[in-house]
Amino acid sequence: MIACIFPGQGSQTVGMGRALAETYPTCRETFDEADEALGERLSRIIFEGPEERLTLTENAQPAILTVSLAAYRLLESRGLRPAFVAGHSLGEYSAHVAAGTFAFADALRIVRRRGRYMQEAVPAGEGAMAAILGLDAAQVARACAEAAQGEVVSAANLNGPGQVVIGGARDAVKRAGDRAKTFGAKRVVPLNVSAPFHTALMKPAEERLKPELLALAAEDPRVPVVANVDGRLKRDAGAAVDALIRQIVAPVQWEAVVTRLASEGVTTYVEVGPGSVLSGLVRKIDRGATALAFGTPGDLASIESLLHV
Repeated sequence: MIACIFPGQGSQTVGMGRALAETYPTCRETFDEADEALGERLSRIIFEGPEERLTLTENAQPAILTVSLAAYRLLESRGLRPAFVAGHSLGEYSAHVAAGTFAFADALRIVRRRGRYMQEAVPAGEGAMAAILGLDAAQVARACAEAAQGEVVSAANLNGPGQVVIGGARDAVKRAGDRAKTFGAKRVVPLNVSAPFHTALMKPAEERLKPELLALAAEDPRVPVVANVDGRLKRDAGAAVDALIRQIVAPVQWEAVVTRLASEGVTTYVEVGPGSVLSGLVRKIDRGATALAFGTPGDLASIESLLHV
């Protein structure tokens, strides 16, 4: 049984998807559709940069969504029919477009605003995120609680065994990282991000995005989508939208997502879009699984062989 999984912010690189667009008309049309939906040449930023412009949250989010959907449409045209879909943070929007919950153009416009609202929720330099490696989630939560000192710091991504990303106020994140080391964390890696995503500091973004998500035209997904916020299957439009609203301030429960997919019988994961971060996480969570990444023409042969086994 196959699930398609979609990457989140941080997977972007200048030039991603260009080879797909140059090789396959269906991919080129997806980039053209994105440019038309946003009223600007997003594709030029994706293909040519500059990097600092692509990494702006309000550009990175629609850019990754576009590359992911271009890749997915190609796989769909070659016969891929996943039993489930899921995505990491922003990737959950890609999953919903793949599942037919939202129109691609509507999703592009909403994730652009999502990126802008998240960026504007916390003044530049006041927030931070860091990856805590080699410590379980309970110990990370304890480190955050003991380091908070009245400021926000909490788990933002529960990515898998021994990999938890924390976020919050800059100084609190630093204190929590230091505390985590005293508990036995192997490494604390500061992340180059523009805001402390998936923490309580994102509440202003949630308040701005919620009415827009509720107003979005949505259909029941054609295939179940496993949500970040609770690791549960979303089979109707209302539950899907509610999960996306709650996701803004809640941690990404990626380990729970993969565990749920495995419990549903998924044995093969195809990461669709730029990078292969999620494939690596899947292998750590579900050690018996097959995980493949598809983001370039060179990846297609392995996917097609999988489909024709």
